[in-house]
Amino acid sequence: MEYPFPLAFVEFATGPRALQYQSMPKLIVSGITYELVEQLVTIGRAPDNTIQIDDPSVSGRHAELRARGKTYQIRDLGSTNGTRVNGTTTTNTALHPGDRIHFGAVEVRFAGDVSVGATQPLPAAAKVDAKVATTSIRPADFGNASPFRTRGKQRDPGRTALFIAAAIAVLALLAAIIAVLTMHAPTP
Repeated sequence: MEYPFPLAFVEFATGPRALQYQSMPKLIVSGITYELVEQLVTIGRAPDNTIQIDDPSVSGRHAELRARGKTYQIRDLGSTNGTRVNGTTTTNTALHPGDRIHFGAVEVRFAGDVSVGATQPLPAAAKVDAKVATTSIRPADFGNASPFRTRGKQRDPGRTALFIAAAIAVLALLAAIIAVLTMHAPTP
């Protein structure tokens, strides 16, 4: 993914300092691009890793990437099949754009320009002057855009009378049923 602006700032959790990149550093795994935006990125087969690689040659917790100064450092976490950078087995190595990394049998590419400048503070937030409204009125052309009819503010007296009549009819029916059930047949 290319950004429409020349520089992107990434803020890591360690403080208000940012690494400056021409394009975001990323790992490309089997055609899927993962942008590296965190201070620490874990890689492995287990689902709780930042980047999960579902391959039997990759350990559950295979390796980690950690932002170090102007680049990322890769560290093998004691994986069974090891980690190789550009064909060389490694336990702890700084990464450079274009590096080919192997986690077991899976090849991954590190891409993106590494830091082009020194660490810089983030720009200060701009102050916004906004006036608080003293009055508020409803626009003259304001209307309800709902597809459902709005309920009227006043009750329809005919509708209320209908509900009362229906309630009386139901009560009368219940009284009649109870009266029939409680009657005793005459004894012969």
